[in-house]
Amino acid sequence: MKKKFYPYILSTMLVAGSCSPIVQKNTTMDTTTTKEEITDHKLVIYQMMVRLFGNKNTNNKFYGSRDENGVGKFNDVTDKALDELKKLGISHVWYTGILEHATMTDYTSFGIKMDDPDIVKGIAGSPYAIKDYYDVDPDLAVSVPNRMTEFESLVSRTHNHGMKLLIDFIPNHVARTYNSDSKPAGVADFGENDDKSKAFDPMNDFYYLPGKAFVVPQGTNAGGDGFNHPMKDGRFDENPARVTGNNVFSESPSLNDWSETIKLNYGVDNQGNQNHFDPIPPVWNKMRDILIFWANKNVDGFRCDVAEMVPVEFWNWVIPEVKKVKPEIIFIAEAYNPQEYQKFLTVGKFDYLYDKVGLYDGLKRLIKNEDHADVKDITHVWSVESKGFSSRMVRFLENHDEERIASTGFAQNPWLAKPAMVISATLSSSPVMIYFGQEVGEPAHQAEGFGGEDNRTTIFDYWGVPNHQKWMNNGAFDGAGLNSDQNELRNFYKTLLNIIRIDNPLRTGEFLELTDQQNFSNRNYAYLRFTNNQQTLVIANFDREKILDTTISFPDEFLIRMKGIKTNNFQFRNLLTGETFTIRDLSRGIPVMVKPSDAWILSF
Repeated sequence: MKKKFYPYILSTMLVAGSCSPIVQKNTTMDTTTTKEEITDHKLVIYQMMVRLFGNKNTNNKFYGSRDENGVGKFNDVTDKALDELKKLGISHVWYTGILEHATMTDYTSFGIKMDDPDIVKGIAGSPYAIKDYYDVDPDLAVSVPNRMTEFESLVSRTHNHGMKLLIDFIPNHVARTYNSDSKPAGVADFGENDDKSKAFDPMNDFYYLPGKAFVVPQGTNAGGDGFNHPMKDGRFDENPARVTGNNVFSESPSLNDWSETIKLNYGVDNQGNQNHFDPIPPVWNKMRDILIFWANKNVDGFRCDVAEMVPVEFWNWVIPEVKKVKPEIIFIAEAYNPQEYQKFLTVGKFDYLYDKVGLYDGLKRLIKNEDHADVKDITHVWSVESKGFSSRMVRFLENHDEERIASTGFAQNPWLAKPAMVISATLSSSPVMIYFGQEVGEPAHQAEGFGGEDNRTTIFDYWGVPNHQKWMNNGAFDGAGLNSDQNELRNFYKTLLNIIRIDNPLRTGEFLELTDQQNFSNRNYAYLRFTNNQQTLVIANFDREKILDTTISFPDEFLIRMKGIKTNNFQFRNLLTGETFTIRDLSRGIPVMVKPSDAWILSF
């Protein structure tokens, strides 16, 4: 799908007198702006599943082992790879799956305790079922005994390329087989000192179900048919049973629950609906020490898994504690409840929150061309849902939890997300995030193992990611395996992500919505981002069939402001294509013709 500029449009734009006068609407800047202090938070985050990123093996056997399907290593994230990410426009790399987690792979020869496969999801295991908070995953090391040294080298390489790095912090739950063999001297394991006769005690690390033994979820088939493991027997010895990570107070969780994990106790009596935060529960201190341990490893921030399932009072206490050690470290909350957003920013002291329920969900409906999709969802995000703190919402279209854009269940064609990606990146001065492979249209076809055919790239099993591997080109990271359309898609992402790194209005400019326009439908959206001496106009056309053929007009207040700029000609440049044109009279508007499923970013 080539993205060509219409040359005949340019000829109509050059002479403003050729356009009919535009009647200004009654829209005012008072009702179409955020009225918030704009702060530059334009991080560009690249989420990388390390286990998959550097894997060159293309075997992709269903439920394949590490040796059959391969696994990426810390060392596979080479200087060349990091150099290419830097050129892509990335400022922060979120290394996903770093901490040691439960797995069906046997590392007992290295002194690592074997996990029972009946409570592990996928042969590689979920990176959110943490087995040791003080260690990195042995899968990711060339030399397992030197795995921490290899991680520390990755930290140094990332910093040497002018980028910062984030890792996951999983505070809500741990693997049922949690067993730290790397903890510092004097540190007690989670649950080591618990009184297991009590369902709840603020001094316990876990919640218990006294008198009940854990039952492996119905339907469990560890590793699939034919998988041999000495502990695969459909049973797991846990008595009394502990409460499952997603708050399932039953000894028999479903396989669809987070059954491989156990919930941590932050002093909240869920049954009695009471908080016990004084004295500070043991889990609080243990988690603080873990965060500081990683801060001292020179990580630059944490993406905090299901942060809302941990009491906000804990975050209020622990984030300042960590920032005493490293003031510049950042905390990103995976958050899904808009009613709690402001609390987690103010009381919880988070730097950033996910914008999933608002912007992502609304944009996904537009990308999929659903009947009830409407750009009013975008208006609701900035004017209501994140009003006053839009620059602190992390915007994205993909991550490990969400369907791939190019998947069968989402858009199939990754170009259909172009207007949504432009809006995600430019709507505010907030961070934007992409997921590795998104930039080359990874479709996530095939069932890899535990996750099945779910339109997502597996987090549970060993796998090679086909389109990403074409760009990786056996470690050359030169894109030689990509076809022309994939190359063009990556170049679009590269252009967009670099634009937002250097364009002042997109980083620090005020916001002005321009939806009250002739010929606009509920599939068209436009806005201005502007500073004292520079303006950037964003126009998005989500319609899959109709060209957006209109003239963008501005409210009177903005035109009055622009009269202070002494020029007879306003020079426009489409930052995505490089084409330029001139408008002599802004009061007559700006003629545009935006193709279906396309977007313009005009600087003037």
